[in-house]
Amino acid sequence: MGFGLIKVVNKKMEFIQMNELLLKKYDDPYVKLKLIFERTIELIDTYHPDEMALEAPFFGKNVQSMLKLGRAQGVAMAAGLSRQIPVTEYLPKKIKMAITGNGNASKEQVAKMLQSLLGLKTLPKNLDSTDGLAAAVCHHFNAGRVETGKSYTGWDTFVKQNEKRVASPKPPKGA
Repeated sequence: MGFGLIKVVNKKMEFIQMNELLLKKYDDPYVKLKLIFERTIELIDTYHPDEMALEAPFFGKNVQSMLKLGRAQGVAMAAGLSRQIPVTEYLPKKIKMAITGNGNASKEQVAKMLQSLLGLKTLPKNLDSTDGLAAAVCHHFNAGRVETGKSYTGWDTFVKQNEKRVASPKPPKGA
């Protein structure tokens, strides 16, 4: 799990940190989820972010991989929401588009553009951390544009933003 932190002052981005949580050494999937939750809480309690951006789940051919990714994202979201941090999701293509101008850009292209945008001296060998940083930068670039992602501060917010989905009456028979 990669993550990145930026600070925005007067609409100017400042790089704080990027890293990744190495989970391959753990066999138990529930231990991995616990570690994701705990590390996310630790980052929130250390840096006190105003907002949190995540890469949204995307459709893939491997259902098991999608399930694992969705659970990991859900745990990270729950950590943010438990600290009243608004969470916004962005599709991978939207993140790539925001950073590089190309929704089909490679991880390497995204990393190089982040290096340029934030003045990073070096890039990590594994680019999962730049993926996390890219979500943060995408969120900054899309600030104030509601249509860019789905943002929820809790269940009430979800219901208010999805009233038609949640409370729509069933159509009459034959309609």
